[in-house]
Amino acid sequence: MIDLAVRSLGGAVIAASDETFAEKENLIRPDVPLFQPATFGHKGQVYDGWETRRRRSPGHDWAIVRLGAPGFVRRIVVDTAHFTGNYPEECWLEGRYVDGYSPLDDAGWTPLTDRVKLAGDSANTFDVPEGPLVTHVRLNIAPDGGVARLRVLGDVVPDPRRLEGVSLDLAALENGGRVEDCSNRFYSPADNVLLPGQAQTMGQGWETRRRRGDGNDWLLIRLTGPGHVRQLLIDTTHFVGNAPGAVRVRAADSPTGDDGWTELLERRPLLPDTPHWFAVDSSVRATHLRVDVFPDGGLARVRAFGQLAPDGWEALVSRWKAGVPN
Repeated sequence: MIDLAVRSLGGAVIAASDETFAEKENLIRPDVPLFQPATFGHKGQVYDGWETRRRRSPGHDWAIVRLGAPGFVRRIVVDTAHFTGNYPEECWLEGRYVDGYSPLDDAGWTPLTDRVKLAGDSANTFDVPEGPLVTHVRLNIAPDGGVARLRVLGDVVPDPRRLEGVSLDLAALENGGRVEDCSNRFYSPADNVLLPGQAQTMGQGWETRRRRGDGNDWLLIRLTGPGHVRQLLIDTTHFVGNAPGAVRVRAADSPTGDDGWTELLERRPLLPDTPHWFAVDSSVRATHLRVDVFPDGGLARVRAFGQLAPDGWEALVSRWKAGVPN
């Protein structure tokens, strides 16, 4: 599942009841929370997370996250890493759908989880029953304390109104694409190649271990829906001594195993630290792409620009309408 809240997808913590000890923005950082004992700033021990003051009145603390992409929440992780004597006792998550840029108010929130107990210094994981499409979530903690990271895992459903009539990146996470499988995730997650924007470091791409035997590494990408790719971007930016030597891309419409694949881009050499643009046959209908890199190495980004097929567009609109609250 995709972390709908993570900052690298465009998530933002837009409000919090309090952040006296540690900033709310830390909640959605993509990296693992760190801790160095006896590191004191002007607010006390420095924590890589969100921490509120000790509550001396009734009520509870909360933080509101605007998701990087609308979607259905399936699971949450409330990570209290390094918070041992100052973590919340309980938490619960609420969600809501906001149309466009409408202002937030206190009405319209739907419970996504029950009120649940938390353990300190732990990745507390809770499944979310099937619920509505949401654009924002509110993490409530009781009565106060610190949370290192919030992961809001689920399925992206892009707003079709912003995609209608335009060419789009059919592979992008924010548009509902994702990496279904890959040969190797040794150094970094494969889904990184579908994140918005340019990778700022090598660690923000996908890199495999060094291959010592036969074969090659690969990615299996599920597109937003059935569509036609017109142009591919295979970007090796930041990969200088570890870029693949070559790439090949094949396309398939609802593939089963090795059957039904059509070569979209024949094997082509790649340069290090370079974005490569390739025009491809837009008549090929595809739901999936297989990106083969030879023999191994890293990619910063993969883009597949094109348009949804009519049935792909209808399925996207139907899914969106079914999830949006009336």
